[in-house]
Amino acid sequence: MQISFTDQMGRQVVCPKRPLRIISLVPSQTELLVDLGLEEYIVGVTKFCIHPKHLRMSKKVVGGTKKISLAKIEAIKPDIILCNKEENTKEIVESLEKLYPVHVSDINDLEDSLELIMQYGTIFNKLFSATKIVSTIRNEANSFKDFIKDKHTKKVAYLIWKDPYMAAGQGTFINHMLTLNKYENVFKSDLRYPEATLEEIKELNPDLLLLSSEPFPFKREHIGEIKKIMPSTTIELVDGEYFSWYGSRLLDAFIYFKSLHY
Repeated sequence: MQISFTDQMGRQVVCPKRPLRIISLVPSQTELLVDLGLEEYIVGVTKFCIHPKHLRMSKKVVGGTKKISLAKIEAIKPDIILCNKEENTKEIVESLEKLYPVHVSDINDLEDSLELIMQYGTIFNKLFSATKIVSTIRNEANSFKDFIKDKHTKKVAYLIWKDPYMAAGQGTFINHMLTLNKYENVFKSDLRYPEATLEEIKELNPDLLLLSSEPFPFKREHIGEIKKIMPSTTIELVDGEYFSWYGSRLLDAFIYFKSLHY
């Protein structure tokens, strides 16, 4: 049975039949598929699809998020390939859509995330599971809003990379999650991931500097390095997956966020 749908980029996608062989090129979306009950239908993933941990042992790894092997993809004959506007390149999407139905997500805020979950529920006939996940996330988000409403706003810089230092800027999903935490991002330009020296970050005068666990794996030793330049700034390590993964990882994100506001 042919099915058609519109993805989050407004692209019309047609599948000759209900897709049962899925390749996911986005780690957070791979985890979402598993939580929707679709693990048996996943035939290909990226080397960065680390949740659940066993998945890369049982599924074909077809590359990364920015570089893929078309030969490996062709060998496993997918019915559909799942991509993301930011995590995958335009060139990857354009090359794949010539051969396969390709769904592209575009996530900027929590509502986009919930919309994606429901889209997958519809496409893959998992509406009950999708609705349950969305309902739970909404309840957790509402509980967190009540928890956070009387907290003071803090000026924050959120670093995702080192050498050079890079921060999450405006218009990113990370920035949206910072806002939900009543963290005011000190980076105000239109750049999504601005570069900055520690001296420049110090000039922005953040109350709090958050060091993400991904994509650069900041560790405790990096706090000492930064403290030499920013001795009076509070610096904390945070789990980047809860700020940047927009699938079912959100089920636990707001519980984690509460732990940050002691």
